Amino acid sequence: MLLSVLTALFMALGYTLGGSGGAMIALLVAAGMNLFTFWNADKIVLSMHNAREVDAESAPEFYGLVRDLAQRAKLPMPRVYLIDEPHPNAFATGRNPEHAAVAATTGLLSMLSRDEVAGVMAHELAHVKNRDTLIMTMVATIAGAVSMLANFGLFFRGGNEENGHGNMLATLMAVIVAPFAAMIVQMAISRTREYGADAAGAEISGNPRALASALAKISGKAEMIPNHVAERNPAAAQLYIVPVHVSELFSTHPATEKRIAALEEMAGGMVIPAPSAPRASALSPVATPERRRSSALDPLGRS
Repeated sequence: MLLSVLTALFMALGYTLGGSGGAMIALLVAAGMNLFTFWNADKIVLSMHNAREVDAESAPEFYGLVRDLAQRAKLPMPRVYLIDEPHPNAFATGRNPEHAAVAATTGLLSMLSRDEVAGVMAHELAHVKNRDTLIMTMVATIAGAVSMLANFGLFFRGGNEENGHGNMLATLMAVIVAPFAAMIVQMAISRTREYGADAAGAEISGNPRALASALAKISGKAEMIPNHVAERNPAAAQLYIVPVHVSELFSTHPATEKRIAALEEMAGGMVIPAPSAPRASALSPVATPERRRSSALDPLGRS
């Protein structure tokens, strides 16, 4: 429903700037952009982050952890990526579960315990299972197009005989209100999907408190450690498990404290396995014989 509202907003802006013809052009552009992102969103996002794909040979502990969680979630095995960045975060992408990919930064893996990493990656697999990756990519595309069309209309001072040629007041209202409304709809969709992924991810990992602990740790660090991709492209912020340098009012995520409270409430009704001891050593991207032997005990290969 909210995605339809966003598309209708795009068409209404097109009508304001170009009449019925403008609305039809806006609809065709929206359809074309959604089709393009349907097939190429994962490639765009992974390339943007310089992510490198890993497998059971190059990163056995991390890959094995994702594989076990995917089996628990009854999902096809996604492609697994590492991002060599100190910023602690993770995301999922792909048009459907059969073409999904999950990624985590080396900063996140070095900061969290095994159970906490499992909670984070279960959250990302929940996004895949709920098909949030496709929905949010489409939302970001249309919201970005609304802003682009508004800037175009302001620059060229759109209008025609149908909507009152040269009506600058109507044009100004459209180009100012439409992007703000699109942002509100985008945030509403994203926040709803984050709560859903937290709940489903907790069920997949079987440990809501581990995910809550991970959120508490990385939310503070995410504010202090720069994320160069999000700084260059703010639209990428909605991909991550925690928001990046933004106030709660304009965040695409619910407040971390509220998410933690919801997970703690969920944990009250579940039987939680004892958490593993925290491990602070960094994940090695190289699979040594010693790490292969220890991977059955510790999917992150930490000492």
